[in-house]
Amino acid sequence: MNPTMHRLESIDMMRGFVMVLMALDHTRDYFTNAQFDPVDLSRTSAAYFLTRWITHLCAPTFMLLAGAGAFLSTHRKNLTQGQLSVYLASRGLWLIVLELTLVRFGWTFNWDYSYAIGQVIWALGWSMLGLAILVLLPRWVVAWFAMLLIAGHNAFDGIHADNSQVSGWLWIFLHEPGMIEYLPGHSLNLYYPLIPWIGVMAAGYCLGPVFLEPNRQTIVFWLGLFCLALFLLLRLGNLYGDPQPWAPQKNGLFTLFSMLNFQKYPPSLLYLLTTLGLMFIGLALLEGLKLQCIRLPLLTVGKAPLFFYLLHIYLIHGAALAVTHFRGLPVAWLFAGSAAHPFPAAPAPEYGYDLPVVYGVWLAVIVLLYPLCHAFVRIKQRYRHIAWLSYL
Repeated sequence: MNPTMHRLESIDMMRGFVMVLMALDHTRDYFTNAQFDPVDLSRTSAAYFLTRWITHLCAPTFMLLAGAGAFLSTHRKNLTQGQLSVYLASRGLWLIVLELTLVRFGWTFNWDYSYAIGQVIWALGWSMLGLAILVLLPRWVVAWFAMLLIAGHNAFDGIHADNSQVSGWLWIFLHEPGMIEYLPGHSLNLYYPLIPWIGVMAAGYCLGPVFLEPNRQTIVFWLGLFCLALFLLLRLGNLYGDPQPWAPQKNGLFTLFSMLNFQKYPPSLLYLLTTLGLMFIGLALLEGLKLQCIRLPLLTVGKAPLFFYLLHIYLIHGAALAVTHFRGLPVAWLFAGSAAHPFPAAPAPEYGYDLPVVYGVWLAVIVLLYPLCHAFVRIKQRYRHIAWLSYL
């Protein structure tokens, strides 16, 4: 059988790697005692900054590999463009529903659905809906559309949502994070506006043929170097690509952090060049990896990404609740939330822990989730005929 008809292990391993990183970020959210933004250079330390910064790889990797996977599925499953479009649309709608229901409850542990939250699963769902339309167009049109969104959206950073329900809400939906009060007392908090995420997924779709090439390892490695070189060219002179220019800091290390301190909401061009550049290099390094103690766990998690995502939120939030209760501290904050502050926030530093403990909890979460993912992957392989399993 043609090896390109199988799932590409490097893609699954990279997906598994960023899922594990994502769990670190969310463990920090619930267990840290640092009540400040870890990328706030006036308050952070190198350890906190890097712990947060490395997880920037996650969302761009999800998006681009979802687009690449959409293209590869046309070969692996012999789908027509129309069939692929229907699959993407159905999966996109499913992700949006999950974000507004199970994912939202996992973050908040409350039933106050007067406010909803739109994060990465929301953006993935809407991007799939967008790609469901784009795949019906010629690939060169999709490629130009992707580059326009990714490279051009920072030109509109100076435009902000107005008070108009139509234009203001549309701008929040597309480009500027914010809150939409669609009914009195009912709001939607959008942290992941769709531009340029749709472009990133479309770019992944256009890059799909690269992953069918026998020399794909070399291609993606040089593509990664190109992205990083373009980042340096734009960033060193503060030319374009991020609304916050870098500036000299108290020492050389923090000056480097300033150069790497990008806007994520929405993701700036420089943010995407750096994270996707590192991802491409990572894909090249993972190609043909033989070290089983790394390869097998990453493959397992990477083959069950949504399953892992759903479980890890409940496990981390539940662990924070159990530990807080065991320590005899009030737990009401772990159920609290409002439209203005949707996520639980520790009321004081003594509720949290230093970074070594955070890392220990993170490792425990991964150890607990791995056998569940392994079992789920085996179920998917055994019951391939059950279509709905592919949606997890």
